[in-house]
Amino acid sequence: MIDWPNGTAPGQREDESSAQERSECVLAYIPVVYYSTLLCVGVPVNILTLVALYRLSVRTQKALYVYLLALTGSDILSQLFIIFVGFLLETAVFHRDVPVLLLRSVSMMEFSANHASIWATVPLTVDRYVALCHPLLHRQISYPARARRIIAVVLTLALASGVPFFWWSDMWRVNRAPNNLDTALIWTHVTIIYFLPCFIFLVLNSLIILKLRKRQRQQKCQDESGQQLAVPGKLGKTTAMLLAVTSVFAVLWAPRTAVVLYHLYVSSVHNDWRVHLAYDLANMLAMLNTAVNFFLYCFVSKPFRAAVRDVLLFRWGPLHPRRPLHHQHTAANASTSSVSSTKRSQRELTPLSPKRADIKM
Repeated sequence: MIDWPNGTAPGQREDESSAQERSECVLAYIPVVYYSTLLCVGVPVNILTLVALYRLSVRTQKALYVYLLALTGSDILSQLFIIFVGFLLETAVFHRDVPVLLLRSVSMMEFSANHASIWATVPLTVDRYVALCHPLLHRQISYPARARRIIAVVLTLALASGVPFFWWSDMWRVNRAPNNLDTALIWTHVTIIYFLPCFIFLVLNSLIILKLRKRQRQQKCQDESGQQLAVPGKLGKTTAMLLAVTSVFAVLWAPRTAVVLYHLYVSSVHNDWRVHLAYDLANMLAMLNTAVNFFLYCFVSKPFRAAVRDVLLFRWGPLHPRRPLHHQHTAANASTSSVSSTKRSQRELTPLSPKRADIKM
């Protein structure tokens, strides 16, 4: 990112010829300022999001907020490992005297956190698809306990998927051409982090939109015939939030995916300053995705805005509002008396059969 001497190549320094061929960072200290600002804004905002979503999750007992909690927690891990440790500490502070084993271990954790941040959105998308296209099935299978188990499986797989990237080569500093291991790791990376989740998002979101359009056409036909449709065809707030989150991800991560493949097949980041510049800008856009969800939630969801307002104003009200015990007994007695009076009136109004009348008489 910044043109400092190579400290990540195992046990060797660049010779003078390779140092002269190395591309310079055109942005200079701009990435350090950008990532510092993103970290100072993104981490507090995500912590605020985490608290607000937790209160909504406890209050509503919906699986939706469990998935959003996992997504926000993964974004915080991405900011800490990738932005703070990866970009700021390694590049701006410990750019030389860091053991290679530590660097590769941190790189592995960066990829694990990144995979978790992206794949936490996949079960949310599946949940919204089932809710809109198979509502009866959704009522049976969507509840917080199941959502927590699904998130645990996703996070475990994300952690395991980061292990092969222990051998990831630093594109900024490695001056050789990508070998077979680099090719396999790069294609695994772009498939896990972009192509496969984007394919899932595209398919499920397309099915959701087609289902909503079909309901709108049915509602229009019912309105013309003077009937009313039981299921509304409007775009719900939760679905709008999902479409916004997945669309922002696809847009912000597309440049980085393209630059990584360009580095693999056309020109190296180490040797071409234009590819170096494109890679820096693409990483800056991709990391922006870890801090924008809070603003999307505030724009779309009124309950989330209310929860954030309560947290900021320190309104720590009860998460499980219950009616007073006296009111519950009163309501129960009223319902019991009404049921008994109804049954009594039914007995008085219902004529007796001849056989029962003989017995009674």
